[in-house]
Amino acid sequence: MAGVLLLQSSPPKLEDIQKKIFNKGALEFLANLHREFDYKIDQLYKNRLKTSVFLKSGVSLKFKESTERKNSSWKVAPLPSRLQNRHLDLGDVSAANAAHFTAALESDVQGIQVDFDDGHCPTWRNQLLAYNNINLVVHGKLPGAPISITTCPILMLRPRAWNMIDHDILIDGKEAIGPLVDFGILMYHNAKKLYEANSGPYFYLSKLEGASEAQLWNEIFLWAQTQLGIPIGTIKACVLIENIVSTFEMDEILFALKDHCMGLNCGIWDYCASIVAKFGDRKDFLLPDRNKYVKMDQKFLNSYMKLVINTCHSRGALATGGMAASMLKPGTDGTDDESKVIVNKVLEAKLKEIEAGVDGFMVYDSRIVPHINELWKKSGSTQNQIHRKLDINVTPEDLLLIPSGGVTMQGLKHNVAITILFIYHWLAGIGHFFYSGNVEDSATAEISRAQIWQWIRFSPALEEDTKQRVTLKLVEKVASNFTAHAHKNLCRSSAERKRLTAAKYMSLELFLCRNPPEFITTYLNDNHKFRTIHNKSLLSNL
Repeated sequence: MAGVLLLQSSPPKLEDIQKKIFNKGALEFLANLHREFDYKIDQLYKNRLKTSVFLKSGVSLKFKESTERKNSSWKVAPLPSRLQNRHLDLGDVSAANAAHFTAALESDVQGIQVDFDDGHCPTWRNQLLAYNNINLVVHGKLPGAPISITTCPILMLRPRAWNMIDHDILIDGKEAIGPLVDFGILMYHNAKKLYEANSGPYFYLSKLEGASEAQLWNEIFLWAQTQLGIPIGTIKACVLIENIVSTFEMDEILFALKDHCMGLNCGIWDYCASIVAKFGDRKDFLLPDRNKYVKMDQKFLNSYMKLVINTCHSRGALATGGMAASMLKPGTDGTDDESKVIVNKVLEAKLKEIEAGVDGFMVYDSRIVPHINELWKKSGSTQNQIHRKLDINVTPEDLLLIPSGGVTMQGLKHNVAITILFIYHWLAGIGHFFYSGNVEDSATAEISRAQIWQWIRFSPALEEDTKQRVTLKLVEKVASNFTAHAHKNLCRSSAERKRLTAAKYMSLELFLCRNPPEFITTYLNDNHKFRTIHNKSLLSNL
């Protein structure tokens, strides 16, 4: 196919897989998909830039005065039977990790959020392995997995977000668009089979900024279903509301995806980071220590969650909460005292979400699944809570009310560690990692680096010692201390030590940017060091 050029040769031992995934039909489908939507995606990038400039000029956000919002009579299309109950998903599952993926397929959950983006790290090798494992499981051929896709939890496929360019593929002289590559390949190989099995294709859409982007996805869904000969409305998608702009356009987002919409999802740390990205250069938006002061019961987050629930339920859609990131110690079955404390904390937080009206949420650690299932049995006898309508009046001011509170040394150290470790793992081709009893991913790295950028800029005093302020010097000292400790306790080779040092300097670069990139993953994905590390074993096809 003349218009498509794979810029990378296949990684060692994956030659056959690459040929199978990117066969002639798939390449043609990808090329046509890009040609159809290339102009509109370029417009999307321009619109994001306009919004950013608009908000940085001191304008605040308001709810849209749209006909979709004013008209209370419309609902999203009815949900298929397998989507009526969305109580529990496993989150941050990378299909490139076959052992973790097959274990997830055996779990007693409704769905698996299969990540092709941040929680997975989209190297060429990871993408090929993940696409292949999805193809195998959908066609009943993945070793160790159920023989029929109908008996697996539903696959909630999460393509890369719009900020991710695929540097490995050139289409008509332009680098390919990450989400279109993921969506196109997954649809081309699996859509028909999933449709026949009444099991999809179902998607999570992340980092959407407003209803126009949901409208674009809807057009992509219509085009793909027509091309592949599956009925319109077969695709269903859950939109992650993790961008502050989208919170003001939720009715419009649901309307734009009306025939393809499953519901909306809350993602607290990405959401907070997007507030910093849009308004963080204003002192009244200085976010305090997140571990101490930024909790779901704070007015701005509580209002956001209630608004997501109410908007969804009034339109017949599902509202799901975020992911419980707590991890039990390796090797434990969850019955020891330490595990019980962790499990009880998770249950307490999730009970609050159920009582607030959510229809489901995610966990990372599958050992917590039986406890969550018990919780749902006790507190939610119905498949979902769409019948629950809240009597609320959320104002724009409520959504933008930054909680009061200070900065602690512990909070500073934690944010520095998370940023450095996320970059360290990403350079190794890994999208999430474990630290201090939690699974950490791009969402926590995003808020961590955003907070430190803000704290350096506004130099707040530390709560423990009001004479000491957050300065670049202090941040550098904390970063150097952490790196010295991690060199001894984490790194096992000189290559790993080099990578950790690089991660430290890249973190400092992010902390100091005059105009930081909106997404940490854009910075990493486009970074020369990351691309060099992952392509040195591959021959360029140029």
